[in-house]
Amino acid sequence: MPVLMQPSFLDLPNNRRIAYHLTEGALPGVMFMGGFKSNMSGGKATALEAFCKERGQRFLRFDYTGHGHSSGAFREGTIGAWKQDVFDVFDALGAKQNILVGSSMGAWMALMLALARKDRVAGLLGIASAPDFTQRLIWQRMTPEQKSQLSEKGVFYAPSCYGEDPYPISRMLIEESRHHLLLHADIEIDVPVRLIHGTKDQDVPWHMSVSLMDGLRSRDARLHLIKDGDHRLSSPEHLAFMCEVLGGLL
Repeated sequence: MPVLMQPSFLDLPNNRRIAYHLTEGALPGVMFMGGFKSNMSGGKATALEAFCKERGQRFLRFDYTGHGHSSGAFREGTIGAWKQDVFDVFDALGAKQNILVGSSMGAWMALMLALARKDRVAGLLGIASAPDFTQRLIWQRMTPEQKSQLSEKGVFYAPSCYGEDPYPISRMLIEESRHHLLLHADIEIDVPVRLIHGTKDQDVPWHMSVSLMDGLRSRDARLHLIKDGDHRLSSPEHLAFMCEVLGGLL
């Protein structure tokens, strides 16, 4: 069996401890941001890392607080808190020139980072991109009963499309996320952007990527739709295509 590499840790203010893996190599570096309740050991992160290692390319992946090996509780997380994790990791460990790769919620994080650190971002790859998902895909779809439960108890449990245990959605997550919404205005990103989305994504409809592309200022933006692809896009064929698209950006 392969030996699992132990993560390194970045100690940050407020007792935050972020787990990460960094492979040094050629620039631009690639920084991967995972999805909501995901972690840096998933198939997309490790496949893209292997691809970059083979090219001799720099690659960085990490866990948000409340995820994977990092400190904190998932239920206490917010979009703003995870955004701060992303900025702190980038400022401490990012390269001078970077391609940002974001999966699902990670694409929202990548967009916010690209807007704030324009001089160090050379391109962006979004996979099943889910900017503003807390409002468009959770709040707007909640029943009156679920909203009442959220208001009274501060949490409700959303079902998973994959047979896993329901995951907690806190009132704090929903309310705080409204400070970070992007799709209501032009997104002033000018670097090349590539988006990949499955047409049978039950979690994040592919139309979200269309809305995102329409909002981007970049004229070099392309959307690749994968017929019958689900949200995870984790088959060998899907992973190989992601590596191909990333290679084009690099």
